[in-house]
Amino acid sequence: MREAPTTPDGRGTGRATMNDVARAAGVSLKTVSRVVNGEQNVSPMRMAQVREAIEALNYRPDLGAITLRRSDRRTGTVALLLEDVGNPFSSALHRAVEDEARAHGVQVLTGSLDEDPERERELARAFTMRRADGLIIAPVSSDQSYLATEIQADTPVVFVDRPGHGIPADTVLSTNVIGATEATRHLIAHGHRRIAYLGDYTRISTARHRQEGYLAALREAGIDPEPALIIPDLHTTPMAESKVMEVLHRTNPPTALFTSQNLITVGAVRALRRLGLHHAVALIGFDDFPLADLLEPAVTVVAQDPAMMGSIAAQTLFRRIDGDDSPPGEYWIPTTLIRRGSGELRPGSYPPHERRGESL
Repeated sequence: MREAPTTPDGRGTGRATMNDVARAAGVSLKTVSRVVNGEQNVSPMRMAQVREAIEALNYRPDLGAITLRRSDRRTGTVALLLEDVGNPFSSALHRAVEDEARAHGVQVLTGSLDEDPERERELARAFTMRRADGLIIAPVSSDQSYLATEIQADTPVVFVDRPGHGIPADTVLSTNVIGATEATRHLIAHGHRRIAYLGDYTRISTARHRQEGYLAALREAGIDPEPALIIPDLHTTPMAESKVMEVLHRTNPPTALFTSQNLITVGAVRALRRLGLHHAVALIGFDDFPLADLLEPAVTVVAQDPAMMGSIAAQTLFRRIDGDDSPPGEYWIPTTLIRRGSGELRPGSYPPHERRGESL
């Protein structure tokens, strides 16, 4: 094994340089530079010598210096800004972006926005200061025009899950209105007319679109929407659980629930089980979630395809990075109604005297 780099007096330098690699490999500095920068005009033998020396010396290139030397000025990184990378939907989307990036030899810088417009702007600025080659954003603020001044003019942006506003950019979306309409039609087809909608923050476009689909299906069936059964601005599992408990204790409770995102669905499941109504009140949730198919009854969901969304978003971004200057496009990823049992319950599945549970 080659010795670690030293100073003339024999002391260790602590970190190998490109010159050290060149000396150890017996090649020119230019040859090492070509290998490190991924250029192809190096013979296989020389490339093997350089890589062996890099491994032996534990050489780590200075990415900033490499960026300055590269003719295309790329850093080999892209930024991904999602609402919450811990959410199963976001995690699947993130993994798909990461897989596409790895195939391009690119690293992904990721951050959670937590529905905070200021954090969106802060992270977008932080990643562009690190000269990310492109941004994929699930926007939480109502206006992304700030990106026109925050990022380099040639840095591409792709919006995913939610549309952006204020700048032209490619957008990858689920068919939210169609999916919500199909779910509500399904409940109506199983005899329900009192269907409660439990939605996310109304400032979120996907929540508004899912409520739009719910209302469209009711009107299509000749059912007048009841304001008391439209419950927005539930963003967390505890909020949803509490509200479902309250709604089901009313004098004339709904016979079915349509929940607009996975955390709200989990809250609804908990409330139904606490009240012993999980076999009596039908439930369809928008977004799948882990173990939904193992519950009793298993939870019927409108499943998005976050992996496909992430792949399309990343592929689109890399096309833009490579010079595609065609007009921005919209890419619609279909949703799928997965029938598992909870959405197929009919009104009166349990006689009223068998309903039980704790009072509020």
